[in-house]
Amino acid sequence: MDLNFTPEEQAFRLQIRQWVAESLPKDISHKVHHALRLSRDDMQRWARILGAKGWLGYHWPKEFGGPGWSAVQRHLFEEECALAGSPRIVPFGPVMVAPVIMAFGSPEQHKRFLPGIASGEVWWSQGYSEPGSGSDLASLKTRAERRGNSYIVNGQKTWTTLGQYGEWIFCLVRTSTEGKPQTGISFLLIDMKSKGVTVRPIIMLDGEPEVNEVFFDNVEVPAENLIGEENKGWTYAKFLLSHERTGIADVNRSKRELERLKRIAKAEGVYDDVRFRDQIALLEVDIVALEMLVLRVLSAEKSGKQSLDIAGLLKIKGSEIQQRYTELMMLAAGPFAQPYVREAMEAGWQGDYFARFGDCAPLAGTYFNHRKTTIYGGSNEVQRNIVAQTVLGS
Repeated sequence: MDLNFTPEEQAFRLQIRQWVAESLPKDISHKVHHALRLSRDDMQRWARILGAKGWLGYHWPKEFGGPGWSAVQRHLFEEECALAGSPRIVPFGPVMVAPVIMAFGSPEQHKRFLPGIASGEVWWSQGYSEPGSGSDLASLKTRAERRGNSYIVNGQKTWTTLGQYGEWIFCLVRTSTEGKPQTGISFLLIDMKSKGVTVRPIIMLDGEPEVNEVFFDNVEVPAENLIGEENKGWTYAKFLLSHERTGIADVNRSKRELERLKRIAKAEGVYDDVRFRDQIALLEVDIVALEMLVLRVLSAEKSGKQSLDIAGLLKIKGSEIQQRYTELMMLAAGPFAQPYVREAMEAGWQGDYFARFGDCAPLAGTYFNHRKTTIYGGSNEVQRNIVAQTVLGS
């Protein structure tokens, strides 16, 4: 198994690197490199730049307007964007719902929904988790009752990431109570401007409303917004969750943040501490090992072999690495690892602090925010059970 990039792939990397350097707004990359708060405009501005180039749907096939890149090219694109300091592509539209629409939607749905996703103009949210239905998603209770040419939706979703910005939301809803819980779920696209939709922000430990509760009170949804067949939503949901095999590891962002950790440690004088440098070295070894695992998956895909069924393992290691580099940053900065106080930052009260300790602000907020990485996307405890059964056979 050859994990080296070919000359053609290296040339592709340089092409991406040059374009990103020319196209990524400097104010946005500055925020990303210093873990400062990205506004909706920041995220959507970059999405529109990518959309205009035809690269927001960088993993889309050519027949749907994508570049038709290979798995290795997609990886290189992600890496160059991350290292340059671009915001992460908000995945709910181009990475998550778009492949479901392509695979199971009608031609009319393709024409209606895919252009707005590809251009970055329409902000999508995900409506999966509910109170009491997170790890056991099949127990969801949000109900969609068919009445003529519409569905009437009632229920609640929670942990809806960036749902305060959402214009459309794809939801798993219960359309039947017969048989197994999985067999009565449907996949529905809902306009969040519809009457009866209420979004309530959840303030997190870092002070930001990154996640939300979404309530549906007799929301009328046209039946034409149903993806595929009624009661087949569980199949489409599994397709969505397995579509992106390597991105969940987030190894490229970890490589960028490793360099930031080194900058902080050197600036704060703790890089000379052999014990602390040992911890950085151990983290770097784990990041390299994770990257090798990702490249093994890509190599298998490129050669046409059965890809390794290790999505759960990638998630476990990737999320734990993210928590470790935020912890080490906090240790390196000590009392200077202050939280992000949005109102104070926007009023300029932290200006002198940021000028002196730019790499340290706002480390506490970042640390708090990353406590969730081992829970979302399937908690690591559950993922370990899955890995034991599917990979180890035990």
